[in-house]
Amino acid sequence: MNPTRASTAITTSSALVLAAGGVALLFGSDELLPRMIPGMPASATVLGQLVAAGWLAVAWLNWSQRRTIVGGIYGRPMVMANFALYMISAFSLAHPALAGAPRALGVFAVVSGLLALVYAVLLLRGPFGADAPASR
Repeated sequence: MNPTRASTAITTSSALVLAAGGVALLFGSDELLPRMIPGMPASATVLGQLVAAGWLAVAWLNWSQRRTIVGGIYGRPMVMANFALYMISAFSLAHPALAGAPRALGVFAVVSGLLALVYAVLLLRGPFGADAPASR
């Protein structure tokens, strides 16, 4: 696979996932968070909007870098930022998901975990397809 095409697919899908979650939390945190976290006071939903701000910022970073090669030394700050975001999100969401929280948290934990693995591979290995032999 062409490394540019693989990088574009990864960064575009990451941008779309983060943008969807960010927009949902920005405009609907007062409805979404009490459903996902029973007992959460309505006054604390501003935390959802703060999370949305971070997700939308990283989504914009990914979207603006979607046509560049990422992995290894290429786009390292972006890869590290995404890896940290998804790894921390996966661990943070997995704990309540395993404790019996709504199933949506488990789904978000799995998606975050998968994207963390993708960015870990990009960080350690380099762009997908970069080490493939050239066509003869």
